[in-house]
Formats: sequence, structure tokens, C-alpha cells
Amino acid sequence: MYLIRMKNCAFFARHGVHDEEEMLGQRFYVDAVLTVDPGQALENDSLEGTVDYGVAFGVIERVVTGKRRFLIEALALDVAKTLGDRFPQIKRAEITVRKPSAPVPGVLDHVEVTVVWPE
Repeated sequence: MYLIRMKNCAFFARHGVHDEEEMLGQRFYVDAVLTVDPGQALENDSLEGTVDYGVAFGVIERVVTGKRRFLIEALALDVAKTLGDRFPQIKRAEITVRKPSAPVPGVLDHVEVTVVWPE
């Protein structure tokens, strides 16, 4: 097993409960920590049988910029499941979604959730 860490992947999307969040949109940041079983791919120095992180980035982008979700927790779970479906070599996915412009009555850097799949 080995880990792939993708940090601070940035996307513009329209997630959130409030109508303004859908109308205006905002930037979301995603971290993915993927536990991968490469089989013989590492020994053979072969991309076959492992996770192409360029493709994985595209999967994350499609999910994040796709349909609106009210909860960033649901968004993180969808990212994890979609990566797992695309790459059966992924045995565990830890997905963190950060929302810097969360509508809260105060000052904060960002709101962040982490989902681990499978649970």
C-alpha cells in the first residue's frame, strides 16, 4: 500500500444551503489522501494498476463543479465514492473540503470537513 496526497485542489462551485451561495458561487478547496493497493505496479514501474493522479484530479473537479450540494459533507462523500468507483485500487479515501466564505456571523478562515470512505 502507498498514499497519494493531493493538497489544496481549487475549484469554483455553487454549494450551500442559501440561495446566494448558488447565485454567487465561491471557491472550494479539496484535499484527497488516497490509500492505494498497486498490486505489482510499483515493482513494474507501470501506471497500469495504480492511480493516475492527473485523472484523479479530473474526477474531483467533475464532482465539485457538478451538481449543487447543500452540505460540503455530502460533497466530500461523493468525491470519495466517485474516486473509489473509478479506481478500484483505492482502498481508503480521506477527502477534506474547505469552504472559505462560509456564511457565519463572525470572522473565520474557513470551514472544513473530512470524510473517510469506506466508513
